[in-house]
Amino acid sequence: MATKRRQLRGFDLKQMDGLAELIGVDEAGRGALAGPVVAGAVLVPRAFLDGRWAAINAGRINDSKQLTIAERDILWADFETLVAEGQIHATFGVADVHEIEQLNILGATKLAMRRALEGIYAPTAFEQTREPDLFASAEEIADYKPQASCKILVDGLKLKHFPYPHTGVVKGDARSLCIAMASIVAKVTRDRLMNDLDAQFPGYGFAQHKGYGTEEHREAVLHLGRCAQHRELFLRKLLAGRVDSAQIDFFGDGEL
Repeated sequence: MATKRRQLRGFDLKQMDGLAELIGVDEAGRGALAGPVVAGAVLVPRAFLDGRWAAINAGRINDSKQLTIAERDILWADFETLVAEGQIHATFGVADVHEIEQLNILGATKLAMRRALEGIYAPTAFEQTREPDLFASAEEIADYKPQASCKILVDGLKLKHFPYPHTGVVKGDARSLCIAMASIVAKVTRDRLMNDLDAQFPGYGFAQHKGYGTEEHREAVLHLGRCAQHRELFLRKLLAGRVDSAQIDFFGDGEL
């Protein structure tokens, strides 16, 4: 665990390179057959990475899929305390089934990530603008918006046509503390949304499998038919015995 603490914190500290903050971004629900895709974004200042909580607890944080429900819930409560104390900033963004159908899973995931990041900084905060000098007019000074003094790390490969400058980190949820924290925010948020959908659409088992293509889920679809929360394209291909790798795993080889 001590090695894991050093690895996660050490990676993030190296990424800062004189900056004041890092933002980690990750998603949950990309490969599911039903429900939304959710992105988490967590901003960590250098003071947090150097502080007591990160020093003691970084080893408890890992890719959210590797943690138990109880472990994720405990960490979520910790994050709420850290947010309330002003030590970190954590947000999430959601793209629903309609947006997945409209934009495809890649576009919808980018939308969810953008919405999560907008809870921290608007894209314009990252635009390069020249700082007014001594001879600048009052209007130029008033219009000046300094560039955000942080770096964005996104789990996976670099995204094309994304409004925020960022760095892609392959397997980032196992390498970066802020990405791993974002993965927990995304996973816990989506799991809770799926629990709500289970109550609205009984019989499919959403609370158990969270919309993924388990045998139980496939059998329920064959018996009950699809509901409004099923992703039609995913479901059609699954039931036809085919998998569209471009849809299911868009963080594969190559830049996006």
